Amino acid sequence: MTPGRAFLDLLRRDLMLAMRRRSELANPLLFFVMVIVLFPLGVGAEPKLLAQMSAGVVWVAALLAALLTLDSIFRSDFEDGTLEQILIGAHPVPMLVLAKVIAHWLVTGLPLLLVAPVLATFLGMNPDAIGALMLSLLLGTPVLSLIGSIGVALTVGLRRGGVILSLLVLPLYVPVLIFGAAAVDAAASGMPVTGQMYIMAAFLVLAVTLAPLAAAAALRISLS
Repeated sequence: MTPGRAFLDLLRRDLMLAMRRRSELANPLLFFVMVIVLFPLGVGAEPKLLAQMSAGVVWVAALLAALLTLDSIFRSDFEDGTLEQILIGAHPVPMLVLAKVIAHWLVTGLPLLLVAPVLATFLGMNPDAIGALMLSLLLGTPVLSLIGSIGVALTVGLRRGGVILSLLVLPLYVPVLIFGAAAVDAAASGMPVTGQMYIMAAFLVLAVTLAPLAAAAALRISLS
């Protein structure tokens, strides 16, 4: 089997397994919706205030929803022994890690991206800012999954690694959160967002290039 075929087969396998656990798939999406819907109840329903805070609210909710599902990237494969087979197999481990991360994003990050415009409208965000929000989430949510895969790989062998995982990845999420929310705020103010988007794209390129290598090395350390 060629490496490309192994990549596609692993991606297809993870997507099929995810479809069999549809109740688990709904958890991050419901969490994302609930955080944003409950937010006006906590700070008040004043339209101008909600519009000003909408970018940060949506991005923080997306970040937390992504963090909620990170453990699923490698956990089931670790428990059934598939992860060991991936590590000792003939195919490049970073490429297979990338396949698993893409599958994770397709079942968690993509639904958040699709529902975000509706929730942003609920918070009073203007149409120009919604377009910037969609683009920033498209560039930023894969970065969250890629960075998170490193933390999951380091903690996959721990029984209660959730707290450690959060401490590892949350500081690395901060730049993505800052530039993602800043792009939306700039668009809402009528300012150009090219600079922020270029930085987000650079984050994505660096994450795609380096995160699978780091996650593969972390998996070897965790399973050694």
